[in-house]
Amino acid sequence: MPHLQHVIVTGASSGIGRAAAIRFARGGASVLAVGRNEPALAETAAAVDREGGRGAALAVDVTASDAPARIVSAALERFGRLTTLVNAAGIIGSGTVESTTDEQWDLMMDINVRTPFRLMRAAIPALSDARGSIVNVSSVTGLRSFPGVLAYCVSKSGVDQLTRCTSLELAPKGIRVNAVNPGVVVTNLHRRGGMDEGRYAAFLEHSKTTHPLGRPGDPAEIAELIFFLASPNAGWITGETIAIDGGRHLTCAR
Repeated sequence: MPHLQHVIVTGASSGIGRAAAIRFARGGASVLAVGRNEPALAETAAAVDREGGRGAALAVDVTASDAPARIVSAALERFGRLTTLVNAAGIIGSGTVESTTDEQWDLMMDINVRTPFRLMRAAIPALSDARGSIVNVSSVTGLRSFPGVLAYCVSKSGVDQLTRCTSLELAPKGIRVNAVNPGVVVTNLHRRGGMDEGRYAAFLEHSKTTHPLGRPGDPAEIAELIFFLASPNAGWITGETIAIDGGRHLTCAR
């Protein structure tokens, strides 16, 4: 009898979130795709159905005060149970300690750290009933320091510590909490963060030299690790922040 997953995935309209939703679908999961882009979320939900899962979409601003309760309630109303929460929504922005404004700092912390914290908190009762799991999408910048993306680095290190602390607190409830820490992955993240097409193409080309395996990653590769961490096969893994970055975290700055 397969282990049926009932999953919330934030940031599911594109990139790693969308890839994760589809990977869970291939395992027969029910997936609530959450984000702000309603047409893109509908397409993700349709893709989940095509891939053998059961898809639903919820367009919501994940930073809104009522968003956590709405998201968890929507999943329970649709699926009756919640086994897995994947926090994949996030933003990136450039800025140094001198150039980062208060507004930029607050926005990065709100979306990248406060939002997963609040959703995790709201999901605990349902996840406890299922002895479920949480997977947070962090970054290599949570494990290592990089110049020019100060607030992003700090936010992702916050996600990593959030993951470790909650893993200890939720272990008695049978809830496992882990994070994946990708290097550069080909998504819309950096474009949304302000890179034009020319700069983004140069950035990806440069990534061939900064990642020892010689290329940026693909969202499907990150999704495979997310899927594994949420599965019974990872049933004795909790509190881990796992690099999946072509070796990027092993290198010195260059």
